[in-house]
Amino acid sequence: MDSVRLKKGKEKAVRQLHPWVFSGAIDHVKGKPENGDIIMVTDSNNDFLAYGFFNDQSRVAIRLLEWNLETEINETWWRKKIQNAVKLRTDLHTDKTNTYRVIFSEADYLPGLIVDRYADFLSVQILTSGVERIKHILLDELQSLLKPKGIFDRSDASARAHEGMEASSGGVLLGSEPPEFVSVRENGIFYQVNIAEGQKSGFYCDQRDNRKWVAEYAKGRKVLDCFSYSGGFSLNAMKNEASEVISVDSSALALDTLKRNIEINDFHNIPHSQIQSDVNKQLRVFREENEKFDIIILDPPKYAPSRSALTKASRAYKDLNRMAMLLLNEGGLLATFSCSGAVDISMFKQIIAWAALDAGKNVQFIQQFSQPADHPVRSSFPEGEYLKGLLCRLS
Repeated sequence: MDSVRLKKGKEKAVRQLHPWVFSGAIDHVKGKPENGDIIMVTDSNNDFLAYGFFNDQSRVAIRLLEWNLETEINETWWRKKIQNAVKLRTDLHTDKTNTYRVIFSEADYLPGLIVDRYADFLSVQILTSGVERIKHILLDELQSLLKPKGIFDRSDASARAHEGMEASSGGVLLGSEPPEFVSVRENGIFYQVNIAEGQKSGFYCDQRDNRKWVAEYAKGRKVLDCFSYSGGFSLNAMKNEASEVISVDSSALALDTLKRNIEINDFHNIPHSQIQSDVNKQLRVFREENEKFDIIILDPPKYAPSRSALTKASRAYKDLNRMAMLLLNEGGLLATFSCSGAVDISMFKQIIAWAALDAGKNVQFIQQFSQPADHPVRSSFPEGEYLKGLLCRLS
């Protein structure tokens, strides 16, 4: 087996079971491993540390898989990892919820593999050269365990490019092609999911718990749902009898899907309007019109894809939240989120505090949000904790 020797002092993170080895930590490569090969990692004394996928075109040059020298990474090993991930999600599949994340990459010891379940279909993202090599095994095991009607490829082209991989052609990997809209249930609410063309892998199942918790405050209140996509927060607010809901998103497809979701849930008794617009622009329009709300939800896209973008992202988060605060009634609630892994919860709280100062508002944090059980965070891999949110009461 080819091997990689690390520079002296660079073995600490590996010994602490962190799954990434950066290219700058490598001292010497023995042999000629190809991208996606499994190699042995040793310390500066050539003592064994772990096994992992190798890729010399990625900043993360090695994604670690196994820390036991005697364990062979073979087809049985891969199938057991899939089996364990599926087993851990068994309780999530109920008569009220049939959409959730089945596999969450490094969190499930399968770096570069993301699988989401949408009723009888699976949406798969293959983002590393190592997983690409053995995807036939993984797909076969998923088919055997979950028996979906079809498995669809939604591999992100930019993530694959970071691994030196060609863009995925997408399409069906196994079974049947999904219909244009797949009907799923989440917390008793029906959604139409466009697996082929929807954002992310078709839906944002990582907000499942947070949508329900925020909606508990919605009864009798006027709610503004920003970056609404297909209406997760909007529909939950309607279910909990909000007095009025306004949904804002820049995507026509998302708002068309939201309209379909309102119809299939028969939420016509709740006054609702949807606005196709850039959220930042629309918040300023609301300000000019002296519009006020009781609850505002901010669930923007990732502003900080890396630590190098933190300064710019912090300004964007602050301005967005400041504008929302100016639109809230006295005692109003702001449910604000960040899906940027580079922004931790302490930093996010500080950004909200800065926004409050600029807006001339007092803020109390009354609830803290994170990602649900199907998006677990390994204790040795804090980078997996990307989603955080705050429920703020303003005065």
